[in-house]
Amino acid sequence: MSKELTDAIVGMDEDGAMRLVSSMLDAGADPAEVLEEAKAAMTVLGDKFECEEVFIPELIMGGEIMKGIADELKPRIKGEAAVADRGTIVLGTVAGDIHDIGKDVVVLMLDVNGYDVHDLGIDVPIDRFVAAINEMRPQVVGLSGLLTLAFDSMKATIEGIGDAGLRDQVKIMIGGSPVDEQICTYTGADGWGRDAAAALRMAAEWTGSAT
Repeated sequence: MSKELTDAIVGMDEDGAMRLVSSMLDAGADPAEVLEEAKAAMTVLGDKFECEEVFIPELIMGGEIMKGIADELKPRIKGEAAVADRGTIVLGTVAGDIHDIGKDVVVLMLDVNGYDVHDLGIDVPIDRFVAAINEMRPQVVGLSGLLTLAFDSMKATIEGIGDAGLRDQVKIMIGGSPVDEQICTYTGADGWGRDAAAALRMAAEWTGSAT
C-alpha cells in the first residue's frame, strides 16, 4: 500500500490525496490497483473509528475523499471491479430512522467493489423494500439503522419481506452502531455488521464472489 496515499486519506487531506492519485496514474499505475490502495486506506480509517481514534466527522470526510477518488478511477478501469458482475444489493435505512452516514459508506464501498447497488435512501417503508426486491431481484438486502427504535422496524421489514413470499430469495444483513448478535437474532436477519468491511464480507460470501 502507498503510505503517502493512506496518510492523505486518513489525515483528511483531500487535495493531497487527489494529487497523489493523479501522480500515480501519470506514472503508469494500474487504476484498479490505485483504487484498491484507496479502499485499504478506508479500512485503516474504519479500524481507527472502531478504536475511537477518529469519529463520525472524520469518517464522513474520509468517505467523501474516497468517493472523489472512485469517481476519478472507475471510468478508467477496464474489465475490473467497475464492470464486474458480482451481484445485486438493495440497501436502505428502515422506516422511522433518517440516519444515512454509515449506509452511504457501505453503499460506496460495495459500489467500488463491483456490486450493482440500489440505495433506497432513508426512512424506507416495508412496501418499498418489497417492491425493490421484486423489481431488482437482489441476492442481498441491507437494512440500516442508528436508533434503537430501528430494531422493531428491521424486524417488521424482514417479516414483511417474508409475508410477500420473498424471504427465501434473499439474504438480509442489518447494520448500525447499536446492532449486535442479539439484535440480529431478534430481527430474523441472516447477518449483522457495524461497518462497511463487515458488509463487504457478507456480500462476498452470499453472492459467491469472494476472492
